[in-house]
Amino acid sequence: MLRRLSLLVAAASVVLAAVAAVPVAADSIPSGQRFLGRSVLEPVYNDEQAGEIGYIKQPTNAPQPVPANPVAWAPFYLVVYPVNSTVAMTTTLLCRHTPAPDNCPTHGNGIATLALAQEPSVYSVGVAGHDHLMDFPGGPDFNIAWEPTVLLFTPKGATDGTVNEHILTDAQISAAVLNGDVKVVKLAARTFICASVPERLYDMATPLTS
Repeated sequence: MLRRLSLLVAAASVVLAAVAAVPVAADSIPSGQRFLGRSVLEPVYNDEQAGEIGYIKQPTNAPQPVPANPVAWAPFYLVVYPVNSTVAMTTTLLCRHTPAPDNCPTHGNGIATLALAQEPSVYSVGVAGHDHLMDFPGGPDFNIAWEPTVLLFTPKGATDGTVNEHILTDAQISAAVLNGDVKVVKLAARTFICASVPERLYDMATPLTS
């Protein structure tokens, strides 16, 4: 137990030490996971500042779920878009599933399969991809560990047009959930620790494809 606590404190220190490394809004939208050493890097939106993009790094050998009390977990949102969403047609998604190859191979196919199984009437046309959203350092939901929280559009969300809205903020998420336009699926078993890293590190890394 003491060893686990020591590892957790060390990991938390890495995350908090990276506060200054979070970049400002990017000029263009990056897409896909990249590999550097024994870590996977990927882009993520700041859900407190619409459109601001940062980058996270996750060790490939880190335990999941991370050995942290659930009170220290924060949501890491994955907003999943079907191919007929105008968002998918006009915007570069942070993770692309269709057309192949999937550029987030550590979890892209699993997220697409989940979407089809949970909301077949919305995603049977195909799953275009998803975006990542989280609180950056200093945000109210910035914490030690991150719980993947998948947001799937419901038939109501597809009918009333919410599926065509690019969801980028906590406020948009709350409104969509309250209106029944999206369904929340938490993946507690995949809770992880990550660190914020600068854009240049992402640029140096090797793209991953399935």
